[in-house]
Amino acid sequence: MVIETEVVLISVVTPLFNEEDNIKKFYHRTSEVLTSLNKSYEIIFIDDGSKDRTYDIIKNIQIENTRVRIIKFKKNRGQLYAFLAGFEVARGEIIITMDGDLQNDPRDIPKFLDKIEKGFDFVNGWRYKRKDSLERRLISKVSNWLTRKRTKVSLRDYGCAFMAVERRLIDRLRKQGVKARF
Repeated sequence: MVIETEVVLISVVTPLFNEEDNIKKFYHRTSEVLTSLNKSYEIIFIDDGSKDRTYDIIKNIQIENTRVRIIKFKKNRGQLYAFLAGFEVARGEIIITMDGDLQNDPRDIPKFLDKIEKGFDFVNGWRYKRKDSLERRLISKVSNWLTRKRTKVSLRDYGCAFMAVERRLIDRLRKQGVKARF
């Protein structure tokens, strides 16, 4: 039985699906930023059923850095399930979610944390320079507009996985299960 006693302030939860080309770069950039903050942290990678070498790469990263934790799905379950699995094991008081495809810049983490420290419970990023096709960007614009209308919550990019949230909100979300879309 392993008893985890270290207090963790920041948990970075990152789903991965076939990211063998990006994951080392993502890890190095993210851990560099987190280390510079001089705050306790962990990075939780969720291998969402990758068919490439993603899992082997993150296993090697974990050997180098004990702050890295891994969840492995046998098959692809999707980003929402990966986030929920990450939330289950995250120990941080602040949970940051990010995609592992390098569309989210880890150097923005301190900006997110600054907002949380100023009293915000939730900080949502937005994909300013998206690397997606025109069709995907148009679908996203329509989806964001519809979601704003339906929820009466004005976020710029509901589909952006880059966010920071206080643990207490995640605990409330976990009670909702997969029915909740944050």
